[in-house]
Amino acid sequence: MSLKDVITHNWNRLTGLFSHDIGIDLGTANTLVYVKGRGVVINEPSIVAVNQKTGQVVAVGREAKEMLGRTPAHIVAVQPLVEGVISDFEVTEEMLAYLLNKAQGNRRRLLGPRVVIGVPSGVTSVEIRAVRDVAKNAGAREVHIIEEPMAAAIGIRLPVSKPTGSMIIDIGGGTANIGVISLGGIVNSRNIKTAGDRFDADISAYIRNEHKILIGERSAEDLKLSVGSVIEGEKPLTTTVRGRDLVTGLPREVVVTDADMRSAIEHSIDELLEAVKEVIETTPPEVLADVMQGGIHLTGGGALLRGLPELLKATLGVPVHVAQDPLTAVVRGTGFVLDDIEAYREALLTSDEDFAPTQ
Repeated sequence: MSLKDVITHNWNRLTGLFSHDIGIDLGTANTLVYVKGRGVVINEPSIVAVNQKTGQVVAVGREAKEMLGRTPAHIVAVQPLVEGVISDFEVTEEMLAYLLNKAQGNRRRLLGPRVVIGVPSGVTSVEIRAVRDVAKNAGAREVHIIEEPMAAAIGIRLPVSKPTGSMIIDIGGGTANIGVISLGGIVNSRNIKTAGDRFDADISAYIRNEHKILIGERSAEDLKLSVGSVIEGEKPLTTTVRGRDLVTGLPREVVVTDADMRSAIEHSIDELLEAVKEVIETTPPEVLADVMQGGIHLTGGGALLRGLPELLKATLGVPVHVAQDPLTAVVRGTGFVLDDIEAYREALLTSDEDFAPTQ
């Protein structure tokens, strides 16, 4: 072990006595928080309710989501992240500070936490800086940024550091991240805005156009979860949805089937398939050979969409595996990085800012 490694190891042990190590999957739909030694302790919607009269934050996370569509005019429930990118710096900072405080609870220590944050692949240096600044202002002592496909791959224990190609598709709320990984780095990737929120918008538009009923975001998401699918199953799925009739203005209820859902999201699914094809077509042949053997790994909430693995396999001719507990793959990956940051140094996004002797 070199002198630098000894110093780094001792520094990490010393600071570990006075601060927490926290991993964060900062998602458009949900934010998950991992605390070293305790696992995933928070899974909350990325929503903040703000009182516009006073500028005060009224609620964060699950409590704020319950307020969606039910607040008086002066209270607005907002998503501070849009398509994986911070759209409201101050509100994101409030949300992150709340989650960090909640994660540490009564176990708060002298120094601020060391934090690893997952972000979409292909983010700009300005967007990376925004994430760092938000985390620092929320109380983090040291901030490391990792791309979500890499974090997800680490989280499901793919051999990211070996000279073996692995392909992962992480479908979240705001973005779908497609990445091919080898030797601790991303060989090829693409980040598209076709993900869970787009599916919800497609469903809402379909119900409005076909059934002449206006439904909210939560109702569209409930339809996706209950009867959403991309291929025809053995048995048809049906449910009812309530909304406002666009003709009479009165409440009305209609029956919706899985066939309706396929029609609603068909275009977005086609966009996702095309993006995956483009990544495969531009991946080096040797790496692609590994992918064909090991298959494609699905993570994120979108991995649970009925029929998606089967459709990908049929379209691409490559085995497709849904990760165990796909919703937490990214945040689990940040936790593994926290366990040994030096081992995953190459996997982290570079920065021109020094935070601590660990870098």
